[in-house]
Amino acid sequence: MIRFKNVSKIYPPNVVGVESVSLHIQPGELVSIVGKSGTGKSTLAKMLFAEERPTRGIIEIGGWDITHIADKDIPLLRRQIGVVFQDFKLLQQKTVYENVAFALQVAGERPSRIRDVVPTVLKIVDLEDKHDRYPRQLSGGEQQRVAIGRALVHSPKVLVADEPTGNLDTINTREIVDMLRKINEFGTTVVLVTHDREMVNSLRKRVITLENGRIVADVEEGRYRI
Repeated sequence: MIRFKNVSKIYPPNVVGVESVSLHIQPGELVSIVGKSGTGKSTLAKMLFAEERPTRGIIEIGGWDITHIADKDIPLLRRQIGVVFQDFKLLQQKTVYENVAFALQVAGERPSRIRDVVPTVLKIVDLEDKHDRYPRQLSGGEQQRVAIGRALVHSPKVLVADEPTGNLDTINTREIVDMLRKINEFGTTVVLVTHDREMVNSLRKRVITLENGRIVADVEEGRYRI
């Protein structure tokens, strides 16, 4: 599903993002990428959805070599990889329904398909009863669930969650962890990028630890001890 082959990302003038990273994530896995701030976690995540390009090495998603992906192909890639960020990135003037529908509208989907998909997605993220609320009327956890729903509208093969609970309290963090676990159980590969020790340890899934841009541990059903 996801394969990094000796991947490095060097920022000018000579700042290492990640260095000589090789990993393989199987379809349907839930993997946590962990490490302290500045260890290369987000750089690795950004290369998955082509926000950053590697300096060296090869990146494959589902057998597709995206190392030198053309700009015109990036929208197709991002329909296969849903992305959730720490800061939600919701449109404040749009309702929950409209925020989720917007991701389909910009992809040129038919109105009939949008009417079918959005209610299904809102049910998955347990927000069907708040479809007409605006982001300001939601808790932080609910806003993140809207963002997760928006990331799921194209039925992506992979969901990348980059510090998805960084702005949330403990209760809302648990809700998001449960949601990611549920999505993974549906068969979606989930890549969780985080420094939240408790969240990672509660999942009891594979843990890849980065330090100074390099993988220093890769443990099945691991625990984050840093």
